[in-house]
This record gives sequence, structure tokens and C-alpha cells, in this order.
Amino acid sequence: MSADLSARSRRRAGSSLWRLRHYMSPYRFRFVLMVVFAAVGVGATIVVPLATKAVIDGPIARTDHVGLYALGLFATSLGVIEAVLTFLRRWIVSKATLGTETGVRTDLYAKLQRLPLSFHSRWQSGQLLSRIMNDLATTRRFLGFGLLFIVMNVVQIAITTVILLQMYVPLGLVVLASIVPVTLLCLRNERAYTRLSRQVQDQTGDVASSVEEAAYGLRVIKFFGRARHVFAKFDARSRQLYETSYARAKLSANFWTFLEVVPSVTLIIVLGLGAVAAGKGIVTLGTLVAFITLLLSLVWPVAALGFLLSMAQEAMTAADRIVEIFDAEDEIVDGELSLGPVVEGRVGFHGVGFRFPDADTDVLHEVNLEIAPGETVALVGATGSGKSVLTHLVARLYDVTAGSITIDGVDVRDLKLAQLRQVVATAFEDPTLFSMSVRENLTLGRPDASEAEIEQAIELAQAQFVRELPWGLDTRIGEQGMSLSGGQRQRLALARAVIAKPAVLVLDDTLSALDMHTEALVEEALRRVLARVTGIVVAHRASTVLLADRVALLSGGTITHVGTHSQLLAEVGEYRELLAADSDLAEAAR
Repeated sequence: MSADLSARSRRRAGSSLWRLRHYMSPYRFRFVLMVVFAAVGVGATIVVPLATKAVIDGPIARTDHVGLYALGLFATSLGVIEAVLTFLRRWIVSKATLGTETGVRTDLYAKLQRLPLSFHSRWQSGQLLSRIMNDLATTRRFLGFGLLFIVMNVVQIAITTVILLQMYVPLGLVVLASIVPVTLLCLRNERAYTRLSRQVQDQTGDVASSVEEAAYGLRVIKFFGRARHVFAKFDARSRQLYETSYARAKLSANFWTFLEVVPSVTLIIVLGLGAVAAGKGIVTLGTLVAFITLLLSLVWPVAALGFLLSMAQEAMTAADRIVEIFDAEDEIVDGELSLGPVVEGRVGFHGVGFRFPDADTDVLHEVNLEIAPGETVALVGATGSGKSVLTHLVARLYDVTAGSITIDGVDVRDLKLAQLRQVVATAFEDPTLFSMSVRENLTLGRPDASEAEIEQAIELAQAQFVRELPWGLDTRIGEQGMSLSGGQRQRLALARAVIAKPAVLVLDDTLSALDMHTEALVEEALRRVLARVTGIVVAHRASTVLLADRVALLSGGTITHVGTHSQLLAEVGEYRELLAADSDLAEAAR
């Protein structure tokens, strides 16, 4: 992604932040209170110097002790009120901003779950993690602090400047003149800071991706002795992030230094001119003290503008990165139809074609196949022939780009996704296990499964090893199931698919990591399961083909031959070449 934002991109970033405003609606009253308290606090800050002027020019000048105590108590009360309001504002805004952040994060996570595999294949997971964590936190901080104080500081500067002009015009004009270079510098730095902020946020996502990939691929890295190579790539990304962050910090430091210098220089000029005016009797001592006090009260609002505007730019680019995900098209939308109370599981492929986004050629084209209820079909083909893609289309992990797939005569695109993914269960060759207990992993597709059903699935998948784990089914599996062997992960994935009690069971080379003895036991049990469901088996091993009633040969992106294993072995040379190395098939064909 380009980090160089045009003027149009910056406007879009601002509108992205505005689009998130509806998440603040449930906390509207709290945000209103926050503004009210902040406004009263600013008012107290302005009134205190005016009260000081009244004390000096009134009770002190006239030696009025009663009036002095009264105005002193009033000024003290204003200070206490300002402190109490600051506490209340921060307490009230915390729930509002945290609630807003949680609402956005929840919807963002739900959006990621709805987006198809084609989206996730284009995005690094570290970039998504950066958006759902770092960018949301940046946006929340701005909504709870930066946005309010940008408005309040500008209001305070404007009101105080008007009061200063009324007190003594020459000194007021000095203060007014000092605002001009600040405004010009803010406008000048805005473009560069926005560009650097976007680069920092994108590069943070790249670093997060490097960490995640290294954690998931730790075994491979160690096996091949590539720790130095992986570290070098991480180090390069980290240094790039460091250099960009340093450039942004340097820009901010220069900006903030200038904003600190302007009020100091202005104060020196005001003190000099004010002392001359007071000496000539043009202004009273109380007016001069109040003027200087008000001017000092502007030091923080002016100096903070750099910090607040930097926060605003970071929040706008963060919101833009968040909205990029919200704007991603939901290519796979929920259908409106439902299957009847009894699902037979008849699967039909009718002229099916599929092409990945931005690809030039079709992965599949003109695929036609009918699978009867209770029948098992094995998909056989060379590596890259599209077998796994074809199975993914059944459960709508992708959508066909031509033709249609039906279950019991209903196009899967017209079915409600929740029902479709209850009807179709898949056990993958490289299964994903989550950092939760064995029981939770097994019942992921059917949380209400009984203990008897869980035990039955464990027996079928030959996954009795779970009973030997420290806490049995309640043992927590490490992230991605890295503490288990490949065969153990496959057996748990198979048990998980069986527990779901689907009408259509897809086995994507699920037995590839099993030893011969375990495979034979699992296949014997699978034959009983497949007899009750419609089965689609991606076969790379000879013994897996023998589970099927028929075999479909995928070649050149389409199904070229369909028949029994014996028929294809006898009549199709390509099929014989694919499986010639497996002596089991030769024995079975005799």
C-alpha cells in the first residue's frame, strides 16, 4: 500500500474518522457532559485572572480586607471547581471512549469473519492485527482527549485574545500577531506529518507480520537453520520503522519547539511594553497582572496545538486504515433459502468455473459432476489441478465465477450460510487448531455434542491419545496445535468434522500424516461414516481412493473422466501414471 497520501487521500482520512461517529451514539450524553465540563473548566481558567485584576485594582488598592477575602475566596473556589470538573470529565469520558473502541473492534472482527478467503490471502495478518489493536487505540485516544482539546484550546485562544484586546489594544495586537506564524506552521507540517504517520502505521503492521510468521514457522526456521536470515528480514523492517518513527519525532520536535518559543517571546515583549504602559499610567497594575496571567494561560493551549494536531493526523490515518477493512466488499453474502428438515446431501456441479481475483487464467472450468446421497467420490489429479479449490467452493469459502453448485437442487449461493456450513463439514490436510481445550476444539462445529458423541468421534478418528494428555479433554492445546504431531492434529480435525454430523463430508487429504497402521484403522471406521453421508474425498494416497464409490479425474482444470477406480485404472493412462507408484492400487485392481 502506498504511504504517500494525496490531498484527496487526506480528505478521505478525515471523512473516515467522521464515518465512525455512529459508534459514539450510545454514549452521546457522556460526550455532551464531557464538553460541558471542559467548557466550564476553560471558563474558570479565564475568569481567575479577571478576578485577580478585580482583587488588585479593588480591595488591595483600597485596603479593603472584607472585599479581599471575598474575592480571594471566589478565586479559590474557581480553582477547586476547575479541578473537580477535570476529574469528572476524565472519569466520564473513559467509559464513552472505551465503549466506542470496543464497539468498533467488535464490528471489525465480525467483518473479518465475513470476508472471503480471497481477501485474507491478499492481506498480511500482522496488518489486520495492527488495525484492530493499534489503530483503534490511536483513534480512541483522539476521541477522548485530542478532539475535545483541539476545540477547547482554539476557543480559549480566541476568547482570551478578544479579552486581551479589550484590556489594552497594543498588547492584544502583539498576542494576535504571534498566532499567525503558529497557524502557518501548522498548515505547513500537516502534509508531511500525515505521510509519515501513515508510513509508521503500515510499517508497524509489517513488523507485526514478521513476528507472527516467525512464531508460527519456528519449527521450520530451526530445522533449516535460517534463524539469521529471518532475523535479518525482521531487523530490516524494524530499522525501517525506527527511521520513519524518528523522522516523524524529529518533525514533531521542531514543531513543538517553535510553539514553545512563540509564547515565550510574546511574553517577553508583553512584559516590556506592559511595564512601560503601567509606568505611564496607561494601564493599572491589576490590568497588567491579569494580562500577563491570561497570556500565561495561553502557553499550554498554543504549545499543545502541535501535540494535538499530530494526534489528529495519526487518528485520521488510523481511521482510514480501519475503514479500508469496513469498505472491503462482502463478496460472499448470505442467501435467503433454507433446505428442508431432511437434507439428503445430493451435490451437483454444473458447469463450474473459478478464477482467483486478478488472475489471468481459470483454475477450474466446465466442471460437471453429480454425487448421489450417500455416495463417496474421490477427486484425483496432479498437484495444482484444483482439487482443494473445488471442495472449498462447496462450503462457499470461495464463490464460483461460472456455473453453479447445488445441494438437493438448491444453489449454495441461495442458502443461508449458517445452514450451509452445518450441512457441509470439512477436515483439512493441514488443520487449524485453536488455543483452547481439546474438548472446545472438537465441538467447535457443534457445541451441544454429548459426551457419547465426542467419545465416538475420538474412537473413529483413532484419537485416543487425548486421554493421555495431562488433563484429558480439558487439556489446553497450544496455539496452532504446535504441541501435537501432524498426525494427531489431523485426527482431531477428522473427529471435529464427524461430530458436526454433516450431510456432506469433505476430506481434503485428511489422512496424509497418519502412519500405515493408524490409517488402516481410521479408514475402516470412515467407511461406516461415509456410508451415511455424501462424501467428497481429495485423494493423494492410493488407500484413500479405495474409500470412494467413484473416482473423478481432474486434469487441465476440469473433470475429464469419472468412473470406478478399476475402470479408470484400466482405461485412463493419466490416472495410471498418477497412481502407478502405489502398489496398493495395483493389488486392489486385480
